[in-house]
Order: sequence, then structure tokens, then C-alpha cells
Amino acid sequence: MADKNLGAYNIFDLRDMALRRVPKGLFEFVDRGTEDEVSLRNNRAVFERIRLKPRTLVDVSKRSQEITLFGQKQNMPICIAPTGTAGLMWYEGEIALARAAREAGIPFTLATGSMTAMEKVAAEAGGRLWFQLYMWPDKSMSHKLVERAKAAGYEALVVTVDGTVSGNREYNLRNGFTIPFSFTRKNITDVLMHPRWLFGVLARYMVTTGMPRYENYPSEIKYKVTAAPMGRSQMKNDSLNWEDLKVLRKIWPGTLIVKGLAHPQDAVMAADCGADGVVVSNHGGRNLDGSMAPLEALPEIVDAVGKRISVLVDGGFRRGSDIVKALALGADAVLIGRSTLYGVAAGGHAGATRAIKLFQEEISRVMALLGVRTVAELGPEFLHFTDNGFRRPVQARADLKLLDTVRAAAEG
Repeated sequence: MADKNLGAYNIFDLRDMALRRVPKGLFEFVDRGTEDEVSLRNNRAVFERIRLKPRTLVDVSKRSQEITLFGQKQNMPICIAPTGTAGLMWYEGEIALARAAREAGIPFTLATGSMTAMEKVAAEAGGRLWFQLYMWPDKSMSHKLVERAKAAGYEALVVTVDGTVSGNREYNLRNGFTIPFSFTRKNITDVLMHPRWLFGVLARYMVTTGMPRYENYPSEIKYKVTAAPMGRSQMKNDSLNWEDLKVLRKIWPGTLIVKGLAHPQDAVMAADCGADGVVVSNHGGRNLDGSMAPLEALPEIVDAVGKRISVLVDGGFRRGSDIVKALALGADAVLIGRSTLYGVAAGGHAGATRAIKLFQEEISRVMALLGVRTVAELGPEFLHFTDNGFRRPVQARADLKLLDTVRAAAEG
């Protein structure tokens, strides 16, 4: 009888399975950060600076993780983040992951740089689908991509704004791992040492659609993209500005989310431009090394925008307790990226399902032990901060009130 748990009892087990299954170059692209990986380590370490402060003798027998996000109810306070390599971790991994998200009753975000076309994901997976957009130098091409997402039925557009240039991921250069995939002396041994991936993923693409490529790129450039190190092979736009966001707001009728913010003023400006939500993020520690952890930036951003827009967060989430801490700090939901990628690599749809289930079980357990019945009950009063350097939401609100008082006195 097959083990429905896949032998994985936490996200770290799934990571170990992914490490064994996929080539080193691909695994490191998913797993690692940029430069000295200071931000990558801090994204995880920051959770240890916050402890939980439980209440007891609370009837939690009917607790629920259900939330309402952008006007729609969902079963858990998580969403699947855009990860372009899902289709390399597993054959058509985007479809496997989207199906798992649909079955769990949560949104799935398809990346611009995915290996499966958005129309195919919509047709074969369904569910609540979001599309992540990188603005290209030729903005008209990006606008055409937005029209495709609209026609395919995607409900939200997630505009990534913290990737104006490629991060300095030196290991990609050393590993020689590229998109479109190309064999080199550096990676051929690596691939041959992982026959399950070679025959289960790469060979399947070769006999069906050919070498994996960015399937959401326009046809006029998709087949002209030459092999480049992963992370440097996507077109980026270093002239992106707030006027571009206003244009997207005009042409996109659905939910508009801005991903990659760390500064509260940027969150306010996103709201002023018509965004429905923001994602507090440092790109998983993969772009600007030394950037603050999203969890550190979260309270100030929550206080800055109040209830004007929804605030989501990502970066380093591996446990249900991590998610509960973010919700208690004011996040409306959490985006999960690497964790579900590990699941996809470990077992496709079954692995993605297992990753989501692990979060569901852990969130439920933490809520019970914390004495919380609903997500709405969570707040900073359930948290203990181990150092004075972490900005507390209450303190942030107090500072804003003081600033308002000073401004009023100055104007008076």
C-alpha cells in the first residue's frame, strides 16, 4: 500500500527528497539565495526572534483556518507563490501544483517564466488562478501577456517589482544550468546522476514539446531565447515606475497585486495607484542581499496602509507556526514558494498535496495550542518579541499617531 504521506512529516523532509531527485544545478537554483546569502539566512532566523504567547482554557474544538481574501473565501490563509521552475522540478509541475491548490481551496500563482502555457494550466487544472507578471523592456509585449491572462480567466495579476535586474546568483554560473536547457561538460554528469529526473522530466519534454522553454513568452521571441544561466535568462525592465502600474490598473479588470515591497511608503503609493493588495517580499533572498526580512518589514507596512488594501507576505515560511506569526503581525495571508516546490520535486501532484497538507495540519495544531479559534482572532498580543530591534505593530501604530499629532500641530 502506497504511503500517502510520501514518508514526509515536515517540509524539510520534502526538501531532502527534492535534493536527491533533481540535479544539483536545478536544486540550488530553487534552494539558494544571492551573493553571501545573508538575506536568505535572515528570512529563516527572524522567526526565532518571535515567540508565541498562548492562552489556555479556550474551547478550540471548532477552530477554522478559513479566511476571506479579495472578497472570496478560501480554506487556508496561504496562497501558492509564483515559481517559474515548477515545470522543471516535475513534468508539467505547474499543472500538478495548480491542481493541488484547487483541491485545497487556495489560489495558485503562475509565473511569467513557467514552462507550461497559462492557457494549458487553466484548461487542465482550473481553480483560483493568479498570474505573475514581469514587465519587459518592450512594455507592449507585457500588455499582450496581460490580455492573454484576462482571456484565459485568471482572476488576479501579481506584478513583481523587485526584479528590475537579475540577482547575482553566482552558483548558477558555476553549475552551468541554463534555460532553455543545454548540455555542457559542467552539468552533463550532474544530470546523468539523476536518472529519475532525466527520464521522468527532461526526456518527457523532449518527446512531446522539445526543450523546456518559457511558454508564456510571445511566439516571436520564445524560440529566439538563447540559453543563459537560470535567473539571468528572463528579460527584465530597469525603467519600471509607478506610471506603469497605473497603466496596468487601467487594462486589468481583476484583482491587482504588487509583489516585492519592503518600504511602507511604497505600499501607500501602490494603494494610491489602485492596487488591491501588496506582497511584502525580498524575493526569497534571491535578489538584493542584505535586504531586511519580509517579516521585519511587515508590521510597518500593515500600519501604513491600514485596511485600504490587503497585505500578504512571503519569504522563508516552512512551518505552520511561521504562518501564524505572520498573521498575528497583521498579514492577511502568506505566499508559499519553495516549500511546495520541494513537494512537487518529491512527488508531483502527490508531493504538492503533501506540502499543503503539512501546513494545514501544523496551522491547526498551533491555533489549538495558542487558544485561537479563527484567524481573525490572531494579533500581536499572542506574540513575545525576544529583542528590542524587532518593530512591533503596536509600536508602529503609536509612532504613526505621534507623527500625525506633530503634523497637526505644525499645520495648526
